Amino acid sequence: MLLMQLKSWLSEASLSKDPGLFQIQLEDLIDIWDFGLELDNGFVQEICASYLARNFMWAMSNKIFKDTPYELLLLCIKHPHLTIDGEKHLSDALLIWLHSNTEQLERSSKTECEFFDILKQIRISLLPLWFAAGKRSSISFSELANESVDSIFKLMKVTPKGSMNVLGDGDLSHLRIRLTKYSKKVDLSGCPQITPMILLLSFLPNNHNSYLALRKTIKESASNFEQADGSKCQITQSLLPTLSFEAVLEVDISGCLKLPLEDAIDYFSNSFPFLRRVKAAYLLNFKMTTLYRLIQKCSLVSEVDITVDVNPLISSQLSVISSSSAVISVAPNRAYFVGDKFSMTSLYHLGPSLSNITKLTLEGRSDVCDSHIQYISKFCASLCYLNLKGCISVTDVCMANLIRRCTKLQSLLVCHTSFGMNSVLALCNASPSFSNSQSAQFGKRPLDSLASNLQLLHMGGCKCADEASLLELLSQTQMLKSLCLRDTNLVDSALCSFSGSLLEVLDVSNTMISGAALHHVVCTNPGLKCLNARGCKNLFQPENTKKEAKISSSYSCEELFIELGRTCRLEEIALGWGLSYFSLQALKPAILSLRVMTVGLGGTLPEDSLRLLPTTCPLLESLVLYFQVISDCMIINILTSLRQLQTLALCYCLGDISISSFNISMPNLRILKLERVTPWMTNNDLVLLTRNCANLVELSLLGSKLNSDAQCIISHGWPGLISLHLEDCGEVTENGVSSLFNCIALENLLLRHNGSGIQRNFILEAASKMPMLRQVALDVCDAKEGDFDLPDDADRYSLRSVKIARCKSTRCNVGSHFADTTRKPVHRETLVLVWNSTNVVRTVVKERL
Repeated sequence: MLLMQLKSWLSEASLSKDPGLFQIQLEDLIDIWDFGLELDNGFVQEICASYLARNFMWAMSNKIFKDTPYELLLLCIKHPHLTIDGEKHLSDALLIWLHSNTEQLERSSKTECEFFDILKQIRISLLPLWFAAGKRSSISFSELANESVDSIFKLMKVTPKGSMNVLGDGDLSHLRIRLTKYSKKVDLSGCPQITPMILLLSFLPNNHNSYLALRKTIKESASNFEQADGSKCQITQSLLPTLSFEAVLEVDISGCLKLPLEDAIDYFSNSFPFLRRVKAAYLLNFKMTTLYRLIQKCSLVSEVDITVDVNPLISSQLSVISSSSAVISVAPNRAYFVGDKFSMTSLYHLGPSLSNITKLTLEGRSDVCDSHIQYISKFCASLCYLNLKGCISVTDVCMANLIRRCTKLQSLLVCHTSFGMNSVLALCNASPSFSNSQSAQFGKRPLDSLASNLQLLHMGGCKCADEASLLELLSQTQMLKSLCLRDTNLVDSALCSFSGSLLEVLDVSNTMISGAALHHVVCTNPGLKCLNARGCKNLFQPENTKKEAKISSSYSCEELFIELGRTCRLEEIALGWGLSYFSLQALKPAILSLRVMTVGLGGTLPEDSLRLLPTTCPLLESLVLYFQVISDCMIINILTSLRQLQTLALCYCLGDISISSFNISMPNLRILKLERVTPWMTNNDLVLLTRNCANLVELSLLGSKLNSDAQCIISHGWPGLISLHLEDCGEVTENGVSSLFNCIALENLLLRHNGSGIQRNFILEAASKMPMLRQVALDVCDAKEGDFDLPDDADRYSLRSVKIARCKSTRCNVGSHFADTTRKPVHRETLVLVWNSTNVVRTVVKERL
């Protein structure tokens, strides 16, 4: 009777679509599994494995996942209902389990190979490139990681015609994305090898007849090639018996370079009928017409993110020498190609019903212009969240018109745009009947203004908004939870006009505000969690003679820190001017839960303060120090005590440190920046860093004594790097660049003043061997032949920007007692190439970028 009741309850729990109604805890599931083993009851084991397979993403995040019995785990990952967001998640879970069960391996009668055979269940051809590259240094996963990288590059080279050979006649399970009727999210980000063939294969029933149908369809499509090399081919989904996965709500195809977006949208609309969220970041071929197509075909989608890197030429302080642009004629490196099926004009006049888009991210899209924003304002009237950061082609007037139409806006990110007085007027005076911004005036404060409903406003770098408009805007934003006014015309009167009390995030860095004004905001916002006031030179200077009524004339600079310590519980803080030992002591109660800390220029923390950081901020995950006095004992104390530290940046710091500071194992460290603090660093020191900081994904070294062998050390020690900056590092590139090409997952690469041996075609070669590379920065001083070949549209792969600095030599007197002089390279200009979906802009500026 007990077994019958257990079977009935387990069956009902495992089949329930409501996870809260029959939530079985993982420890209970393991107990039930053990009970089934004792009774040798097969149905208990099957239901346990099925339940774990369906809820694998939940289980892998549980602390006791490592206690899952091997047999249960193996049965689970072989189960047809195994539901994961992406193959990376399965790999991570299995590696964590293996590393946590080393003692079990030693006690078990099974051999180590039998336990590690569980890794062979991973479909290595579907791993993200950066993940596979990084695991090449893993003892337990290196062999599979190398196989994965080889497979990824083979799939990237496959043409539509060649896909017939990939399909072959055998089992194709290793190329199928894991999709079940329980799948809610499909994460393919960072997988440049994903093609329409892989998508369609995953949407088909897993049987021989389906494979035959796919092969037949591809063969028929191959006979209709528009070019001799087969560069254009469209595989029609309607001819195949594809499945529908109604539970899928979210898809992430960021970095899927080989996936024609128009085709992908068609496939998603058929197989994911209830899709709600789409992320397609860092894909320059995602044009605005593609967005319109997505809105048309996937009508239930409410969130879209098509972020790209922000244009490096966004600063208003740049001195432009020359600038020109050229239209891109051919989309690069697309083995499958479908032209834009609808032009923007035709889509605009189709007159579709209003879309369901509520959250739209267009960050970095310099190709977005006023006509695109007009379309969005017309058909996306339900927008609650809009990110236009870096959309430099959109005018202030157009943004103002959009704000008036989208009356439900609660979050607005417009950093580094033309956001100015017209947009502020629209926010402060918006109403359905309001249409003429010229008749609007500041000072009138309607209760129903859009500004009064904003919860997030980020307008960093927007210089077009003057002091008066900022004052009016802040006086009406009482519901704000996140506010960024970095690099704006913010002054005390504007900041003091802010009447909100719900702020959790505040960024006023690089503004002219005083400590008294900031103190006023802190007093009325006790829930503040993140504060950035770095670069505020007036923060602790004597106040201006002209004082606001809200600012006490008896204000003391220490009152700000006392108030922060008394009322706030900060998680992130960035300060410079005014930060000292005494202010840090006053901050102690507020920074016990601090995770991120940045100390910039003007901050003076003595060694005693820095040595006490581990006890003052025991949860610190990121520490960035500029212009501080450091020592070996201080660094050693921080690294030995803060074991969860993930980011460490020591930039332009004073004091004597040696390699002994880093002779400590730091497995959790992911980002390391050592800029002008390790002039003694040699190749041997670098080897020690690779051993102790084995999991780095970002490395920046400025000033060292490395030679060309350092390339091999870096590529072997950190094969999964996504960002690498080497400047003034001895002779790293004196003999050219070769081993660094093994860092195949690099997305950001800077090589400057490391030796004049870099080959002329380096940029072209790097783009082809590092398919995820988006940003490159070089210096003509390092060019072997005095210059570099620039990529055209067809061979830039993922490149978003290329920056090439040029120096000039100047005579430098070494002393009045010496007749000779030396020549020192001094920066002259920088050539910047920036691509978007429509054109490439070539600009020369005086500044060094």
